[in-house]
Amino acid sequence: MSMDRLQEKIRKTKSPILLELDATKDQLPPHLLEQEGSFIKAHTRFCLELMESLRGSIPAVRFSFSAFALQGTEGLTALSYLLEQAKKLGYYVLMDIPEALSPQRAAVNAQTVFSEEFPWQCDGVIVSAYIGSDAIRPYAALLEQEDRAMFIAVRTGNRSAVELQDLLTGSRHVFEAITDVVNRFKNDRATKSGYDRVAIIGPATSAPVLKRLREKYRNLFILVDGYDYSGANAKNCAAAADQFGHGIIVCAGASICAAWSAQEHDGLEYLDDAKEAVERMKKNLARYFTVM
Repeated sequence: MSMDRLQEKIRKTKSPILLELDATKDQLPPHLLEQEGSFIKAHTRFCLELMESLRGSIPAVRFSFSAFALQGTEGLTALSYLLEQAKKLGYYVLMDIPEALSPQRAAVNAQTVFSEEFPWQCDGVIVSAYIGSDAIRPYAALLEQEDRAMFIAVRTGNRSAVELQDLLTGSRHVFEAITDVVNRFKNDRATKSGYDRVAIIGPATSAPVLKRLREKYRNLFILVDGYDYSGANAKNCAAAADQFGHGIIVCAGASICAAWSAQEHDGLEYLDDAKEAVERMKKNLARYFTVM
């Protein structure tokens, strides 16, 4: 199963880290932009060199379909290439799918993304369930036969998330109400990892939220998002792990990709800076939980 593959990759690397490859222009080393002549060419090289350099250190990478689509045809060609390379390098690959605001669009998206002819193949998709179960059902119906997983945002880590996602609806918070909907689509069949093909996304900025999600939804894998956000830390993230340090992966982007900038370096050694950032993150997470 797809989730078993992810958990096994995490166990082998002892590194519950998901690298988000969605750098902005100011996060790219200047010499790459100068040598490649355009943002998309420089970004493609940047992503590929990072994946090659971090191979074996982290288990998974994440791409945004929309981010590359906004770069036009050249961007989508680059995304197809990078997804293919990520798989060859042995990564578990996640991709953010454009939000569907109607049941029809969600159904079309699911059929398209999981088609063998789709040029942008991945192991798991990240989707929004803002419109309710209509956004989940089309994907859930295809997960098993396609051996994929889906990750659904139930509580985000941005500062304004509390304005909506922490509101009470009856005896539940909104993020719990969404997770209850997600939980209806889990498969009760036993898996090696104990975690289902349907997973949720929680915030690296709130230990109480992650603790509540882990306690209430024991068989849902949690992608902890927003490690780069202000207020996020390894101690918070640990609340999403089970007693064996399983069921969790933590997503970081700029703190690794743009580590060279944070160190006030010139970017020429950005791969070394990224490696050091990964090792720091691994050590910080290991202070609070151990992947067994």
